[in-house]
Amino acid sequence: MSTLKVMCWNVENLFLPPPGDEPAAELFQRKLANLAAVIDQQQPDVLALQEIGPDGALQTLQGALSTSLPHASSGIADGRGIRVAFLCRYAIQRQQNIQPYPALIKAVQARDPVFDDAETEEDESLSQAMGRGGLEIIIDVDGVEVTLLNAHFKSKLISYARRSPDVPGSRFQPRDEDERYRYGAYALYLRTGEAMTIRDRLNALLSGGSSEPNPREGLGREKAVVFCGDLNDEPQAATTQIIQGPSGSEIGTAGFRSGDQGDGYRLWNLAPLLNRTSDGEAPLEVPFTRRFKGRGELIDHIFASHRLVNPANLPVAHTVQATADLPSVGDTPAERNQDPASDHAAVVATFAL
Repeated sequence: MSTLKVMCWNVENLFLPPPGDEPAAELFQRKLANLAAVIDQQQPDVLALQEIGPDGALQTLQGALSTSLPHASSGIADGRGIRVAFLCRYAIQRQQNIQPYPALIKAVQARDPVFDDAETEEDESLSQAMGRGGLEIIIDVDGVEVTLLNAHFKSKLISYARRSPDVPGSRFQPRDEDERYRYGAYALYLRTGEAMTIRDRLNALLSGGSSEPNPREGLGREKAVVFCGDLNDEPQAATTQIIQGPSGSEIGTAGFRSGDQGDGYRLWNLAPLLNRTSDGEAPLEVPFTRRFKGRGELIDHIFASHRLVNPANLPVAHTVQATADLPSVGDTPAERNQDPASDHAAVVATFAL
């Protein structure tokens, strides 16, 4: 039986250094070496990456690896230039970007109304698409077609919209409590819109093209589908549950062992399998992939369809990080500019096909 090893990792702002900036170039090379060492140690067949910068950053990482991942694909960048990407051992048969919200989903508020330009027909305070586009690829693994999706949802680290001179201040500090709660909600709206967009695409994949997906006719038992991403939310968050699909059959529950008609549309979050012992025992420490203000959070996830996750075929999954201890991050991303590693642990899963 063939296997597929998938690694999902937010490599944190992998931007090429500015030309002629020797200190930045030295930090970049240290970071590149740290990332490559972890990836080479894991030797994935598919590497799903988040926070890849422009101008060849993906190809530079690819060239630094000893592991052969010759096939590459990049998604649509956000305003900062970061995007999701794949590196693969197998040739990419097809690929597509995922960005606009589904037809039935209206635009959501992303900024205060003051940012709407009255001279234009469009409302610039609203969003109608994922900030960082999702990416879908299809590969063939020894005759088995596998579809993989990759996404990076809106961060919980709030960035406040600013415009001089009428909306001054720091992008990372609210001007008052009213602005704080508003932008916290806007970030939640955006993550929700992004989760719906990815789930809509998953429904299309698992429905086999039906315009009205019927749970009894879902293709998840036969079709190999994997979704990887930094969702910026933990397993029980509403956004993460949207990705999962029908509830009631999570790994470790009685529903998982018995199965039901929803299995054709479900995706199983591998979180309950992370870092288990060879005997299947749960780890002493609850797994996490980022440390925020000193508290561990599991916000990076791998999900898979019933073909790849079922009582008779459980994948092996674990976390891995570039440093002995994950750094604790706060509300200001710039504090991490000089750190030559990633503030996220990777999630790695091996599936039997």
